Amino acid sequence: MAVPQHIVIVGASLAGHRALTELRRRGFDGRITLIGAEKHYPYDRPPLSKQILQGAWEPVRTLLDDPDHYAGLGIEMLLGKRATGLDTTTRAVELDDGTRVPFDALLIATGASPRTLPNTPPLAGLHTLRTMDDAIAIRRAFEAGARVCVIGAGFIGAEVAASARQLGLEVTVVEALEQPLARVLGPTIGAAVARIHREHGVDLRLNARVTGFEGSERVEAVTLADGSKIPADVVIVGIGVQPNTAWLEGSGLALDDGVLCDATLATNVPGIWAAGDVARWYNPQYGRHMRAEHWTSAVEQGMAAAANILAGPGAAQPHSSIPYVWSDQYDVSIQVNGDPQAGDDVHVLHDEPDARKFLAAYSHEGKLTAIVGWGTGMRRRMAQLHPLLERHAPIAAALTAH
Repeated sequence: MAVPQHIVIVGASLAGHRALTELRRRGFDGRITLIGAEKHYPYDRPPLSKQILQGAWEPVRTLLDDPDHYAGLGIEMLLGKRATGLDTTTRAVELDDGTRVPFDALLIATGASPRTLPNTPPLAGLHTLRTMDDAIAIRRAFEAGARVCVIGAGFIGAEVAASARQLGLEVTVVEALEQPLARVLGPTIGAAVARIHREHGVDLRLNARVTGFEGSERVEAVTLADGSKIPADVVIVGIGVQPNTAWLEGSGLALDDGVLCDATLATNVPGIWAAGDVARWYNPQYGRHMRAEHWTSAVEQGMAAAANILAGPGAAQPHSSIPYVWSDQYDVSIQVNGDPQAGDDVHVLHDEPDARKFLAAYSHEGKLTAIVGWGTGMRRRMAQLHPLLERHAPIAAALTAH
């Protein structure tokens, strides 16, 4: 395959941004077009649930690069344009304004969108958090002194709850599972996280199911299956995300909980790759396909995809990765290294609640799968255990090393 003359990146995301930067760094001097559904220049999303909601940062501080930087790189920016279809025969991206953008090579980096509850009424005060505009709308509601109800105690929900409490707002969190973060970290670590939130005054409603909302024009209360009602002026629904692949249906691309890719991030259609939250790629580290909805994964995959686009199929390199994610809640930064799964055994290595120190290892069939920790000194100890993760060492080695 010849080096492409025109590379189109759909998604003004972190993965898309890192890809175009890497293309130029590697000497690609052809045409690059970046298509983004939002009108904003590429920005960093982790601050949305923290610094932006708390009013500590203005939006401009989240920009991944100064707008003039893209002009200096010769990037054609099509912002505020949503991709609505992909024609793999004529090799063109179809946009919501009716235009078509032809390409020689295409990188799909369209990320994911928040899931919503079924039969949600069109009431003011109901929010999800994924974009800058979402964050600004919630921040304004917080500034009005709202009573806050967060539905879902995953990473986003827990971070939003922490930010609201740090602003002195009344916060209730509704979680269908037995503990916060139980879906990703299991009930043992979830209980430790619950302890932190309760210490900060969050009303945690666990094993609770939302059945509806009350209000005429704007939300006034959340109703639960047990018949109770939670008064609320603003509700944030954080029940996970789904990859943005609807625009690709019927294109011929293989879709399965994301854009299905091989180990090099290439799709089943030659000349088309995917990276970031939307990509479900074969990770040689684990010997299976997976999607990693993490900041570090978006960075790594954007750069790897760019390198492989320029290398071509014959020289493309597999992208192998151990997931890493962090979540800042109050004065705690929860670090997760590896791929914890439901059903893994959890081994608590260190637990000092008063000192905000915690460390745990996960294992499956006797092999180390993940490490989770927070607090002073725990990051260093996690780094010491990382080589064991890389070689899927027996859990006994991690316990001995600890």
